[in-house]
Amino acid sequence: MTFDYIIVGAGSAGCVLANRLSKNPENSVLLIEAGGKDTKMEIHIPAGYAKLHRSEVDWGYYTEPQEHILNRKIYLPRGKVMGGSSSTNAMAYVRGNKEDYNDWAKLGNKGWAYDDILPFFKKSENNQDIQNDYHGTSGELNVEFSKNFKTPFSEAFVKGCMEAGFKQNPDYNGENQAGTGLFQFSIKDGKRHSAVDAYINPIKHRKNLTILTNTRIEKVLIEKDKAVGVEVTNKSTGIYKASKEVIISTGSFVSPQILMLSGIGDKDELKVHGIECKKHLLGVGKNLQDHLFYAISALTNTQEGQNHHLKPLNQLKDLVQYLLFKKGIFTIGPLEAIAFGSTSLSPERVDYQFHFASLHLGDDYSCDVYDIKTFPTVDGVSILPTLLRPKSRGFVSLSSKNAKDAPIIQPNFLSHEDDRKVLIEGGKKALEVFQTKAFSKHVEKIITPPLGKSDEAIWDHIQKQVETVYHPVGTCKMGNDEMAVVDSTLKVHGIENLRVVDASIMPTLVSGNTNAPVYMIAEKAASMILGGQ
Repeated sequence: MTFDYIIVGAGSAGCVLANRLSKNPENSVLLIEAGGKDTKMEIHIPAGYAKLHRSEVDWGYYTEPQEHILNRKIYLPRGKVMGGSSSTNAMAYVRGNKEDYNDWAKLGNKGWAYDDILPFFKKSENNQDIQNDYHGTSGELNVEFSKNFKTPFSEAFVKGCMEAGFKQNPDYNGENQAGTGLFQFSIKDGKRHSAVDAYINPIKHRKNLTILTNTRIEKVLIEKDKAVGVEVTNKSTGIYKASKEVIISTGSFVSPQILMLSGIGDKDELKVHGIECKKHLLGVGKNLQDHLFYAISALTNTQEGQNHHLKPLNQLKDLVQYLLFKKGIFTIGPLEAIAFGSTSLSPERVDYQFHFASLHLGDDYSCDVYDIKTFPTVDGVSILPTLLRPKSRGFVSLSSKNAKDAPIIQPNFLSHEDDRKVLIEGGKKALEVFQTKAFSKHVEKIITPPLGKSDEAIWDHIQKQVETVYHPVGTCKMGNDEMAVVDSTLKVHGIENLRVVDASIMPTLVSGNTNAPVYMIAEKAASMILGGQ
């Protein structure tokens, strides 16, 4: 069977592309997803976020042992379902810093400076609370502040940050990023608003759009330096042809894997697995970057946070309140407030972020941030210092020539000394926030790091607790140098009719959560494709 466009991966980018490319009834579009439909109840309830990891809707990858963090293998959540990670993430809507995109343009990627990409952020957005030149109000993706639940600790966090030197910033996605305020979320009517909800459900009736779920791609079919289709496995192996383009949108771990399985990558690496090299591109799988965070936690003197809601009886009460009235703690995920700041390593530009949650992770490292069953049920709060612009670089490589085998993921986390320094300084600032007047009436005891606030104690704590924020990017980077995989129109160098459209094309990681930028990337890509670029 032949389609005009074949889109591999129904995550945030794939859903945008399927919507935009199928709008013209003359275009036949095939959207392929390895996961299933988004029928799991917890996907749609914001508080259900905590029960999605290590479930049937999560790929559940792990890194190789990480030398600089006690040889730990770090867990890497990835959505295995329609909507991809937009169906399993914490729903934070964060665009990053203007200069992130200006950097991309300075690297030779014409059309990707901030002024160029802002219209595509606005195109996707339907912001319920902010109306100004930086936001859209008629796009597909609903964006809003939490409407139905807020703990008193979120206000204390914002005021505490201001006492500690941050300025108040009610819109970190607007004119300036630095400062502190409340999180903006992709939530609508008390429910998660995923890429499926925003971009697919309203148009799934289109006769020119075909969606295949539970279908794994084996490779892109390449003939004479041209992508002509894909080979997939569902109940059996099949081939679908593309008359116009094949678009890979499977994320920073799987997109390079698919390219390599298709014969695109470092010829020496492909040879090891007996794969014929169709196009020698050194950069496929290289340049891996990700955000890391850890918790500075404190116990509170009142039960007004989220930990005590984890008790079974309280969960039942909360669920009833949610189902009947769409109110209460089930209407939000774990996050409430946010701050962006600069360390001594980058005084003129934001380089760390605080994720604030009215939850704590205990004091003995038995709590797994991605396993709610391990959380304490006595209330507390956490500030999670987050490394925004890592200098450490890693890679993704093949473990075998079999598409069902997970790739090797080696991020080399914290291999660069500056990354460690940023996280330590961020931790010291978080401790300062907890010691402000605004928090004094709430905080009973700071419990992590357990040995105090010296650099050594914080570093010891980081090594034991640091986790990824699961924002991997960069493995099919955009550019024109010898390590670039795609050009500024996201076409794979040297292969006709093949593009990569997802977070893997970012040459450098943006300074914030990555879901909003992926929507932007896909909107821009769709515009380029439909405009003949």
